[in-house]
Amino acid sequence: MESFKEKIPMIIAVIIVIALIVGAYYILVIHKDLYYTKIDNTKIEEISTTDDMRYQYTLTAYNKNGKSKEIQFKTDRELREGAYLEVEVMQFRGVVNWREVQASELPDKVKAEMNVE
Repeated sequence: MESFKEKIPMIIAVIIVIALIVGAYYILVIHKDLYYTKIDNTKIEEISTTDDMRYQYTLTAYNKNGKSKEIQFKTDRELREGAYLEVEVMQFRGVVNWREVQASELPDKVKAEMNVE
């Protein structure tokens, strides 16, 4: 029978593999970053698709620290000009959800970047 000391490398390898799987699952499935943007209907493109999403927006968005990122997302309709959105962005999938928010709900650094009073 193998001694415990001989099994230690295998136990460590199994722990590392499990940690990598949990980390990958978190990054790919669970973790979402929040960004904030303002609707500008000059940045909309009508697209022809087989699903209900007929429009695509390409907008600059900011995270809670004021870091900017260009985002793209599709909608089934034109959104209200000047509306503020909170957008959930995943690392590899891009925008997965959005909701309209009031200017008062924007983080302070986002307000500064967007020149919101």
